[in-house]
Amino acid sequence: MTNAIEEVLAVIIGRAGSKGLPRKNALMVADAPMIAHTIRFARASSTIDRVIVSTDGDEIAQIAADEGVEVFMRPESVSHDTATVDSAVRHAVTASGSRAEIVVILYANVPVRPANLADRAIAQLRATGADSVQSYYRVGKTHPYWMTQLDEHGAVKQFIENRIYRRQELPPLFMPDGGVIAVRRESLFAVDEAQPHAFFGRDRRGIETNEGDVIDVDSALDLAVAHATLRAREDVNA
Repeated sequence: MTNAIEEVLAVIIGRAGSKGLPRKNALMVADAPMIAHTIRFARASSTIDRVIVSTDGDEIAQIAADEGVEVFMRPESVSHDTATVDSAVRHAVTASGSRAEIVVILYANVPVRPANLADRAIAQLRATGADSVQSYYRVGKTHPYWMTQLDEHGAVKQFIENRIYRRQELPPLFMPDGGVIAVRRESLFAVDEAQPHAFFGRDRRGIETNEGDVIDVDSALDLAVAHATLRAREDVNA
């Protein structure tokens, strides 16, 4: 068990470059720029103490400033195409001077999340003493048991031999949904070049979301779905 008064820092990461969807993190989604939804999500958390944004883009930086959060510009060394997420987060934490024991990593291109998702992850981290907690959704139609291989002649071979035909009988498997990562500071700064996911630590936990609870925008279709989802929420709350 850990002390419940540990300081929590949220780092929102939003690169300016996006080959699949140009200006992705600055595009309008419903009533606000993409990154603004994540900023507002973080600021609404009951357990996050400080929110900062890490970016290499002036447009994104201005949006974040307009939303009232601190911005730390990334150098090229942690903003190029092959730079890792954790390296960008470590830069932001160091540049901010924060001594927070828990760091919540939030992607700027996720405008739709359950309102309590960060608080759930932080609570799980504190309750279990784990090194990290990440959000996952249960795999359904894209389960590996239903995947096949095709050879050059189009012949089908089942990827994993099994006789399961009903989704309810599939063994439970989960995929990261990009909604939230909560990690302890010591794990985040434990760099191992041979292990790209070393920053998750040894004791890695997860919290479950429903499919569709989190929308990670990488394409124009994702953007349209996120827009429609947020508009539907507005209509329900009107």
